[in-house]
Amino acid sequence: MSGLYLSVERMPLKNNSILANSSFKTGIYAAIVAFLSYTMIFGFRKSFTVCTFDGMAFWGLGYKTLLVLSQMLGYLMAKFYGIKFIAELKRMGRNKIVLTLVGISWLAWLLFALVPAPFNIVFLFMNGFPLGMLWGVIFSYIEGRKTTDFIGAALAVSFIFSSGFVKSVGGWLMVEWHVSEFWVPFLTGLVFALPLLLFIYLMEQIPPPTEEDIALRMNRTPMCAADRKKFIQHFLPGIVAAVIIYAFATIFRDIRDNFSADMWKEMGYLNQPAIFSKTETPITLVILVLIGSMVLIKNSFKAFMLSHVFILLGFIVAGLSTWLFSNGGIAPIWWMTLVGLGLYMVYIPFNAVYFERMIAAFQFTGNAGFLIYVADSFGYLGSVSVLLSKEIFKVQLNWVHFFSNSVMGLSVAGVMITGYSMFYFYRKKQTTI
Repeated sequence: MSGLYLSVERMPLKNNSILANSSFKTGIYAAIVAFLSYTMIFGFRKSFTVCTFDGMAFWGLGYKTLLVLSQMLGYLMAKFYGIKFIAELKRMGRNKIVLTLVGISWLAWLLFALVPAPFNIVFLFMNGFPLGMLWGVIFSYIEGRKTTDFIGAALAVSFIFSSGFVKSVGGWLMVEWHVSEFWVPFLTGLVFALPLLLFIYLMEQIPPPTEEDIALRMNRTPMCAADRKKFIQHFLPGIVAAVIIYAFATIFRDIRDNFSADMWKEMGYLNQPAIFSKTETPITLVILVLIGSMVLIKNSFKAFMLSHVFILLGFIVAGLSTWLFSNGGIAPIWWMTLVGLGLYMVYIPFNAVYFERMIAAFQFTGNAGFLIYVADSFGYLGSVSVLLSKEIFKVQLNWVHFFSNSVMGLSVAGVMITGYSMFYFYRKKQTTI
């Protein structure tokens, strides 16, 4: 039965000579389509963060912080649910899943615009939950290939680029078209809706992994509860270290992403929509080259170790640039670019190559999406905890001061834990040879 399933699933390759010709052409095609698909999806997520909602507060809490928390709680619930959902995801019907989830998130923005505050805060949760499932669905199209490093890098940098691009679109709607802050998210979604339909159709044309891909990267299959438990138990100390590292990166990436408009305002950059793209575009290009170049490394364990090196360097770049900024050594725009680069050098490998190469290096069958969602669930739990603590204990923050001081401490701890992770997995590999 499984042989029949494989033969039927590979039949479209005969009818798709352009894509089936070589893994290189398939990789380039998949990278472009994955990048554009997730960029369009991001248009339904973060445009509201360009709005400041000045002077609005409910129950003693800032309105924007309540919105961010509501959406993050949706994401958090999605990540924990996604551990099972993504691990068990099958190939069939993924396009319908994507469009259904995006449609729910867009409906939430319409209700957010129509329902008065503070009753509309709940719709951020309704927006966040379906969007939180989408990364794993999109990644399932591209994992388990010898070109996955490059494709995954393109997919992962899409949310660096799209974070700035979507904010610029939202800012443009407010500045040029005088759109209300409450309507910005829904109308931004309108801008991205039709292109999304096209790119999801093109995603469906990506051929499944070849026999060569499977030989190099292992077969990627749905994982039942027993499979997931066995995998976690086998690598528990290393997975715990990875989750802690990723949680650090997620917390501070989210602060930078959600409150960058507030930080720019504190630093004297107001009503400059293009500044978001100005900082995120160079980060996108650097990360794409760094992570994408790992496709040249055939040995998966060496590539897995190299991903640790990138993470170490990311912590160093984030910490050093922040120290320079705090001491007046670099300008705000350089700091926001470099600290973003450092944080994404930590964050992106986990979403693109870290777990992908880990599975291949240790010869396990399963899927990387399961491990990504394990890390993501605790990462978002950390982000929500930080914001809730701020509000519960009534901490009055200057975002620039809080962010810069925290990143320097994070970088020191991150270097230490990443060093431990490298040592653990190196020893683990030696014992399995």
